[in-house]
Amino acid sequence: MEDDLILVTKNDVPIGTMEKLLAHQLGKLHRAFSVFIFNKNGELLIQQRAFHKYHSAGQWANSCCSHPKPNEDTLKAAQRRLQEELGFTTELNHVDSLIYHAKVSGGLIEHEYDHLFIGYYDADFEPNADEVAATRWINIHQLNHEVNTNSEQFTPWLKKILEKYPLLKFS
Repeated sequence: MEDDLILVTKNDVPIGTMEKLLAHQLGKLHRAFSVFIFNKNGELLIQQRAFHKYHSAGQWANSCCSHPKPNEDTLKAAQRRLQEELGFTTELNHVDSLIYHAKVSGGLIEHEYDHLFIGYYDADFEPNADEVAATRWINIHQLNHEVNTNSEQFTPWLKKILEKYPLLKFS
């Protein structure tokens, strides 16, 4: 149950749960979230996923991303994982959702109904080394340039979100 994902319809209606690895092996549509944290200079905090992750290890992603637990509110899950991965919390606002389907490493498939949240943070923080290999603040234009020139270094979901929102303007 701890590693179960919430399976959903294309309208984000829950239809059951499934063990996380199995859901990714079968490419089942499941609920997820992606958090984008900006600083006062408008830079985005990105993280390099830990090298022992079971997929997309060592790739750069948005500030924080994960899945809510069954019966867990998605916003609360996003705040929980922000604390667990990066060691801080901040107010988050839900700005949009999108569905994407992408092959990831290990023959796995990400098929997510992804809730997008933004927040702002400017203080020091201590990332969890079990979750995060590195972090950095980056200008959106520089991020798009790096994604376009070194695509394999970035997670499929970050690339999908940047395709829809190249400047990460969610209004």
